Amino acid sequence: MRTVEFGATDALLREDVKTLGAMVGEILAEQRGDAFLHEVERLRRAAILRRESGAPVAGLADVLAGIDLSQAGDLVRAFSTYFQAVNLAERVHRIRRRRDHERAGDGAQPGGLRAVIGELVAQGIAAGDFAALLPRLRIEPVFTAHPTEAVRRVLLHKERQIVAALVEDIDRSRTPAERRAGQERIRLALTASWQTAEAPVAKPSVGDEFEHVGFYLSEVLYRVLPVFHEAFEAALREHCGGDWALPDVLGFGSWVGGDMDGNPNVGADTIAATLAAQRRMVLAAYRRDIDALAELLSQSASRVGIDDAVIARVDAYRELLPDGAARLHPRHADMPYRNLLVLMTARLWATSHDEPAGYPDAAAFEADLALIAASLRANGGEHAGGFAVNRLLRRARCFGFHLASLDLRQDSAMHDVALAALLDDTGWATRDAAERATRLHALIEHPADVPAATAEAARSSLEVFRTVGALRPRYGERVFGPYIVSMSRSAADALAVLALARIAGCVEGGEVPLDVAPLFETVADLEAAEATLRELFADPVYRRHLRARGGRQVVMLGYSDSAKDGGIIASRWALQQTQVALAALARESGVRIDFFHGRGGSISRGGGKTERAVIAAPRGSVDGYLRLTEQGEVIHRKYGIRAIALRNLEQTTGAVLRASLRPRPPEPREDRWRAIAAQLAADSRAHYRAFVHAHPDFPAYFRAATPIDVIERLRIGSRPSKRGSKGGVESLRAIPWVFSWAQNRSGLTAWYGVGTALQRAIDAHGLDELATMARDWPFFGALVDDVEMVLAKSDMAIFERYSQLAVDLPEGDLHARLHPGIAAEFARTRDGILAIRDEDDLLARDPRLRQSIRLRNPYVDPISLLQVDLLARWRAGGREDDARLQVLMATVNGIAAGIQNTG
Repeated sequence: MRTVEFGATDALLREDVKTLGAMVGEILAEQRGDAFLHEVERLRRAAILRRESGAPVAGLADVLAGIDLSQAGDLVRAFSTYFQAVNLAERVHRIRRRRDHERAGDGAQPGGLRAVIGELVAQGIAAGDFAALLPRLRIEPVFTAHPTEAVRRVLLHKERQIVAALVEDIDRSRTPAERRAGQERIRLALTASWQTAEAPVAKPSVGDEFEHVGFYLSEVLYRVLPVFHEAFEAALREHCGGDWALPDVLGFGSWVGGDMDGNPNVGADTIAATLAAQRRMVLAAYRRDIDALAELLSQSASRVGIDDAVIARVDAYRELLPDGAARLHPRHADMPYRNLLVLMTARLWATSHDEPAGYPDAAAFEADLALIAASLRANGGEHAGGFAVNRLLRRARCFGFHLASLDLRQDSAMHDVALAALLDDTGWATRDAAERATRLHALIEHPADVPAATAEAARSSLEVFRTVGALRPRYGERVFGPYIVSMSRSAADALAVLALARIAGCVEGGEVPLDVAPLFETVADLEAAEATLRELFADPVYRRHLRARGGRQVVMLGYSDSAKDGGIIASRWALQQTQVALAALARESGVRIDFFHGRGGSISRGGGKTERAVIAAPRGSVDGYLRLTEQGEVIHRKYGIRAIALRNLEQTTGAVLRASLRPRPPEPREDRWRAIAAQLAADSRAHYRAFVHAHPDFPAYFRAATPIDVIERLRIGSRPSKRGSKGGVESLRAIPWVFSWAQNRSGLTAWYGVGTALQRAIDAHGLDELATMARDWPFFGALVDDVEMVLAKSDMAIFERYSQLAVDLPEGDLHARLHPGIAAEFARTRDGILAIRDEDDLLARDPRLRQSIRLRNPYVDPISLLQVDLLARWRAGGREDDARLQVLMATVNGIAAGIQNTG
């Protein structure tokens, strides 16, 4: 295979960035005048000079201090527009690199399905091994309603126009006239984006959140799905020979409308409304595809054979759908496929309007498509439309009439509230788990005996289960994902779901038709997960439920709250240990445990490269299955462009194939390394908690040195930023917690405690041992890489300006008290990482990411310093909902777009 050289294509990236940057400058001059553009350029050059010369940040900060509000808002918009251009150029460059790989040698891009399957075959994996894995191979991205960068749908469409124009000239093959036309389309989209507010004036509803997620599901992944399966089948044919008919490897889930945890805006009504919206969206997509097929499949019965079953289906639908039959054109009477497709469109329309002539379920729609596909195969039509029909059939099998499986999530405490009301037992939540389990058994066996089934405090919980029971027959058995129980701490928390469902009548075939998934979130809960699952598996009532669910238990692992609780090393180690223990329990108990990874966008919430995390997972914990959350800017970055969405899905699936078919061989050194990792986790957790959870001044410092008070007012999500009304770090949700420290450019949540732990480990075990662990143990190597990336994105000089906002507080000068310790821990962490990697500079092994950060910093830095200045002015003015707050909100969005990996 010829090595692909990227020097030329990297030059094209630089050219795209330069062209788009110049275009943005022209738009700024046009919209705000030459003087404004001059000011933007002056600030940009000053930011670059500050970076390159190592000058103090004070000079740049002084230039921005006290700037007029209207100009400040425009400056933020200007720099954010540059980010948009750079981000899009980089995403298109990923497509360019993929094309270069496909042109070179065997066209196998590293990490893609062709490359991975080829490597596995070379390592001795046979066709039979792939065939044995495929029935249980399942990749399920789940989109959550936790935005940290919610781009309006209208702006997403404008981004798509820019991307399309860049891709058309991706290798500079267009004529000068064509290039000018493309650039005018880009200019139009950028100018219209400048004239459009980044966020709506009102806080988004759950319906608005679905519209956002629905864009990626219906306009990107709907199109990508069959292409992915075709690429997978082609790779198997190439390396294993024979014909392959893949099962449905991909599935998609959503939390929008079903995530009730701490969100009073979500319940039975939003579940029903979201599913109705998903149904409308996917049926509309099918109608568009059917209309296109009707134009394509123009075969005449006089020219080619048509199966009798197709003719019979046309006749049956003429009677079933008289209005649809009236729209059949007499000139098309000899075109059975076209006529059937027109009538299928009519039946889909009837389905969307709940008319009796509509399809009873997605299987009936699939049957019509399969009928056409079979007739085409039998009559020489494979290359005369069969390909397009099979693509739609693949979509129908995945998306059904529900588009994405809707997960349900609720805090275990809310179930306790409902049960306390139903049982008229105010002490219910405080009773020991064994006593609660015994009483829950009785409720599960005899739900009609509940004395207070109409209790008002239980109404909302019961309505959710009644809605589930009513909607499953309408939407199909895949419409609901697992029912996730947050803050799971005992078997009683899972039994509570079964009891409430039975009381509400949510039963099919004598059993509750839902997977109950405990969510283990804190470090302590993760450490207790094995005991909780053992208790559940030993429970005869729950074991009966498991048998009805195919002997499969879903367990959700919480990355966010565990890191907020104990810091990143303690979190990662607890997650690793929990997977090891539960994988062993699965083998012992005969219950298949499928792990659902609750990862966020930032490193401290489990973010980072998915394929690397899969490879670093414990042996045996993947076994063909990967379900993980996707949220915030990660959704936009990974799934905003079809080619990049395809690449991400291939990389993820390739990693699952490697982890499942060729797991790492046993490592004799790993027992020693695990002992070191356990001590690292303990040391880092102690240092982290002593500061974040135990230091009396930390809450006040946190609220002064971060823009948390602005983030709490952002209109980017439908749920509150806190669990309950209590103040403090403990009640704050993980997303605003991480988001705040990303905004002030410290990234503290991803590294605090790491430096102290590394220093102690190096002193105790030697630098060579830690370096060997990072090189040869994927778990530790991935952790080191992730921390290094956050350190590289951090800017402690700018963070110090935020810290100085804590100088004059009622508690005293908290900057002087706390900042030196934070700066020292950052230095310890940086020095430890560089020593372990034997590098002089962060990201020395990843020049692309270094360049990406370098491109953005001159635009992020002025926004950060504007934010500091505006925070001081806004707080001094009483934190009113005024023009200053609006500009502050714009700075939050601008910084998020610039640094990425935010929440």
